[in-house]
Amino acid sequence: MDIYAFIDRSAFFQGVSKSSKEQLADICIPKKIVKKEVLFREGDKGYGFYLLASGSVGLYKSTPDGREIVIKIIQPGEPFAEVVLFEQDTYPVTATTLMDGVLFIIPKQQFYLLLEKKDFRNDFIAMLMRKQRYLAERIRFLTMHDVEERFFMFIEEHYGMKNRIAVGMSKKSLAAAIGATPETYSRLLARLNKEGKIQLEGPQITIVEGFWDKWRKRNE
Repeated sequence: MDIYAFIDRSAFFQGVSKSSKEQLADICIPKKIVKKEVLFREGDKGYGFYLLASGSVGLYKSTPDGREIVIKIIQPGEPFAEVVLFEQDTYPVTATTLMDGVLFIIPKQQFYLLLEKKDFRNDFIAMLMRKQRYLAERIRFLTMHDVEERFFMFIEEHYGMKNRIAVGMSKKSLAAAIGATPETYSRLLARLNKEGKIQLEGPQITIVEGFWDKWRKRNE
């Protein structure tokens, strides 16, 4: 995979200079990932952060009673674990792959050398500001749309307006992606199935014929 071309296409790096993208690409280490692979565990020493090229990754936080809470589902084009650059030396969450794919490891020490260059440092600060805006937009998204709307918006964004979808991730992970608990997500699927909007066939979801036409008109 052409690392520079991927970084150049990523929405997260829009507005970053060509020189900064090239310098970042030079230190990226590509790694193939397989489903259910643990990239790092909560409390592990952080030697670098990551940029997901394909597949998906779940970030999980342990609770005192031993449960794991899904913090975020990472999608292609997103960086993650950059907290180890500045805030702490250990990873605050566990990262597990949800699908096969490819990611790039960005070693911390090499990245620090890039930050000594003023132009690169300014570009990186701008990237962090964009991520903050994304998080604010995420909060807005969760408060403005109900769980059914968030479900179909997620399906449209990640799979397109198809009628037959092989989701490729667990109910727990998809629930986290739309800002719902697994229990709420299960109830939602049961209701949509009962209302005739979807049909459940094992790991596959069938969107009934004509639904996307109504969805498109509703959101015009």
